[in-house]
Amino acid sequence: MTSLNRPARLNRTLLALLGLVLLAAGGFAIATHFGKLDVLAPDSALAPGVGTPPTWALYVAAAVAVILGLLLLRWLLAQLAGKPKSHTWRFESDPDTGRTELAASTAIQPFLAEVTTYPGVHAAHATLAGTRENPAVALVVSVEQDGDVAAIRDRIEEEGLPRLHQALDLDALPSTVEFRFSTKAGTRIS
Repeated sequence: MTSLNRPARLNRTLLALLGLVLLAAGGFAIATHFGKLDVLAPDSALAPGVGTPPTWALYVAAAVAVILGLLLLRWLLAQLAGKPKSHTWRFESDPDTGRTELAASTAIQPFLAEVTTYPGVHAAHATLAGTRENPAVALVVSVEQDGDVAAIRDRIEEEGLPRLHQALDLDALPSTVEFRFSTKAGTRIS
């Protein structure tokens, strides 16, 4: 089954490279400290100058650190918002007579249209992941400030997901539901 929180190949590669660089730097520092490498004299200063750097250098270092920190924070947030991979489902009982294909993104649209009509729901996004034999639904619901999360969750579990089970002719459909709160307030009747 496709995991609902699958790490991207790029992330694994970058983390592996970063780990290798840190291991190499640590090994270099330890080998130099114990005198196994003759690159630096053990009693030499770490930096050639003892004076304070120019003020502009401190500002540049601080700006680089802030930019790098923001980029890393953006990368971390992108990990939390990952979507699982969806597939095209094939319905075929007899391959000689043909086959029917259904994009998972198309199959989930009526369910999303239903969820967005629930009172208190601002928006909904979902992914139908996995294959027909191993399906999973990842649902993200944006709730208005005055929306009742418990009522929305109950309605999804009692009405929306059973209809989706029936429409897709599935025995089981594992699902995750994430609620986010919108800054938009619901419509009020005075």
